[in-house]
Amino acid sequence: MPLNRRDFVSRSAATAAGAALAGAVPVAAASPAAAAQGGDGARGKAPQKEAFTVMGTTDLHGRVLNWDYFTDAEYDDKAHNDVGLAKISTLVEQVRAEKGCHRTLLIDSGDTIQGTQLSYYYARVEPITAKRPPRHPMAAAMNAIGYDAAALGNHEFNYGIPLLRAYEEQLDFPLLGANALFAKNEKPAFDPFVVKTLHLGHGRPLRVGILGLTNPGIAIWDKANVSGQMVFPGIVEAARKYVPRMRAAGADVVVVSSHSGVDGATSYGDQLPWGENVSRQLAETVPGIDAVLVGHAHKEIPQQLVVNTETGKTVVLSEPLCYGQRLTCFDFEVEYAHGAWQVTSVAARVLNANTVPEDPKIVKLIAGQHQKVVAYVNQTIGTCKAELSIAEAPFKDVPIIDLIGRVQADTVRTALASTEYAALPVLAQAAPFNRTALIPAGDVRLRDAAGLYIYENTLEARILTGAQIKDYLEFSARYFAQLAPGAPVDLATLTNAQSTPDYNFDSVYGVSYDIDIAQPAGSRITGLSYAGAPVDPAAQFVLAVNNYRAGGGGNFPHVAGARVVWSNSEEIRNTMIAWVKAKGVIDPAEFGGVTWRLVRAGVPVF
Repeated sequence: MPLNRRDFVSRSAATAAGAALAGAVPVAAASPAAAAQGGDGARGKAPQKEAFTVMGTTDLHGRVLNWDYFTDAEYDDKAHNDVGLAKISTLVEQVRAEKGCHRTLLIDSGDTIQGTQLSYYYARVEPITAKRPPRHPMAAAMNAIGYDAAALGNHEFNYGIPLLRAYEEQLDFPLLGANALFAKNEKPAFDPFVVKTLHLGHGRPLRVGILGLTNPGIAIWDKANVSGQMVFPGIVEAARKYVPRMRAAGADVVVVSSHSGVDGATSYGDQLPWGENVSRQLAETVPGIDAVLVGHAHKEIPQQLVVNTETGKTVVLSEPLCYGQRLTCFDFEVEYAHGAWQVTSVAARVLNANTVPEDPKIVKLIAGQHQKVVAYVNQTIGTCKAELSIAEAPFKDVPIIDLIGRVQADTVRTALASTEYAALPVLAQAAPFNRTALIPAGDVRLRDAAGLYIYENTLEARILTGAQIKDYLEFSARYFAQLAPGAPVDLATLTNAQSTPDYNFDSVYGVSYDIDIAQPAGSRITGLSYAGAPVDPAAQFVLAVNNYRAGGGGNFPHVAGARVVWSNSEEIRNTMIAWVKAKGVIDPAEFGGVTWRLVRAGVPVF
């Protein structure tokens, strides 16, 4: 049976490492010719200086082409960024031409197979887990470009472990996750690291170790998919374990691919004791690391220098902008002397994908799959009586968000109709996920609904009291900056206070209330009522809530520990599509209306 590149690396490494390191992950074997090269420095010659580059991407989220499947048009944003692996491929080829293919490596920091209708289609519509599986477009493109390794991201687990394993099998390079362990024995569920060999022309071959670390939040965010199967301990703790092993396995250089941001922030409180965004802490506290490719936070950090507190050595961090908008380049200079390679300098930079055309080889490679998905998202599922826009949803009650609440409430109410909970009032949470979402008047296509609900969340129903609903809303209202009566309103600074993302601003469909932004966070909800009467703090309500929030995502109070009375494995996006198909016509008069508003001392802000 022929070996793919990943199998060759793994088997060669096992031979090279032998019994010296039990459980070590692969060191690619040097060629006989390279092994025969002598150590110039060891024979008293002047040190030999060489250079090489490690390129990196992160948070590609299912983007191969510079295409937006929600708008059915070429991708564009206010900054005129471009996206996708086809663009990245052109940048990679430019770097390889400049540096020499033998002097480059290409890695990724995770979140690859979720995020567009392209990746969704091959997870749910024509899944790669089928008996005759199609190739996954992300695997096909990354193989063609020639990636050397990729870390696991948290979104890799959104479709379940079987699909992730099927994706892994299609790759010609290893998926790395040193802190992704089997729950039954806490042994690695994926390769922790790989060591790649570069032949630079002097001395022995240079060995570059790549350590992959994923986000411990997977245990919360994808609890239904991983509970009892895998556990995800801390990033820093895993690095402390494996960096010495990599050095012992012969790594001259250590690069960490870390699916974790740099700022230490988390929206999950003590539910995530290991830390969500700890890449800076990783660089500061774990000795032996030369560079860190950062992911998860969807930020652009061309270069950040961090001094390791144990060694005094500077570690270079870089995070390329998500979706393939940027390519990080870690440019290393190394010196061979006395039989060993030493890093003499490393610097990071990012290349912009909007400066190059798409690689026609990658475009051609997935053209058929792209056209299939375009046809899928453009099917008509119903009509709408009026245009529904999400543009004002971060600061006003708008019908398009009420539509999400209505669909969820209807679904839960139907599911509970023959249960002991049938008489309880049903409420529903919803958040503005996508600030460009729009449902047009007239024909509604599948992509319109998909663009409104962009995540693969599923629906649950939990019991909360009136007092807990108020606490929930108070927590959500942290999203707004405090603004005194009469002070000018600046929409650019009104929302996202305390770095709260849009997806953590929930409104609750089914109740009415005011949010007084003149008051400090925690004391803002006034006039909370249900069916025209004040909400009784002791009354019970059913809250229709997505699984992300129900599992603790966002650290909202009460909901994670609340009693579950119903749950469903169907994605909310598909539930919405089915609801529209069944209704035929979306009429905002049936569910719209202002049920919450921003006020200051009782005076509406808008």
